[in-house]
Amino acid sequence: MSITRGLLVLLLITFTLFAPTSFANTRSKKHENARLKPSEVKEAERRLSEMGYPTGPIGLVTFQKWEGRRITGQLTRAELRAIREATAPRPKDSGYRHVEVDLDRQVMLLTDDDGAVTTILPVSTGSGKQYKEKRMSGLAYTPRGRFRIYGKMSGWRRSPLGLLYYPNYFSDGLAIHGNPEVPHTPRSHGCVRIPMSEAKKISEELPVGTIVLIYDSQSFVSAKEWVQ
Repeated sequence: MSITRGLLVLLLITFTLFAPTSFANTRSKKHENARLKPSEVKEAERRLSEMGYPTGPIGLVTFQKWEGRRITGQLTRAELRAIREATAPRPKDSGYRHVEVDLDRQVMLLTDDDGAVTTILPVSTGSGKQYKEKRMSGLAYTPRGRFRIYGKMSGWRRSPLGLLYYPNYFSDGLAIHGNPEVPHTPRSHGCVRIPMSEAKKISEELPVGTIVLIYDSQSFVSAKEWVQ
């Protein structure tokens, strides 16, 4: 066999072995980057709603927070696949109506009388850093434990550190309230910030006396004995 013919055979073998994989990878990338169909977008929104997430970008961000995914707020084919495979969030406590704030995930869950999740929202809680603002200083800390909503107000409420929208107080002036800025990370002075668009509705669902559980991976405390 001549050298030229040998090279041709080698090139043919190489092409045969590797070309299908290369073509498959190219097709796969094109599929992943393909724009979602309107029916697929509606499917994702419907599925998120069924699991308790709000509609629109807020719902997708909350889903990404809960699932530990990269927070982009963008509905891609990969996110659609994750939504299809996901199960509805479940609270730490069950059997009674309450609120849970998961500090690790930075989300808040509302449950019904049976303890099933009805709504899940993104939050931003205390940063854990020292602050000095408006002649006040302290540690931006959201306390862990079990609390009850002890007071609330409609509309805007001016506090020493800023305005609160539909605040629901649970501990020493700290509240679950609407805020124009709800970062993906803990950034508040200690309150639990929720999106403005959800604040009025959430306030209506949190009457005085509602149990609030706030926890991280090491600090969960049940409130079932309070109910009993």
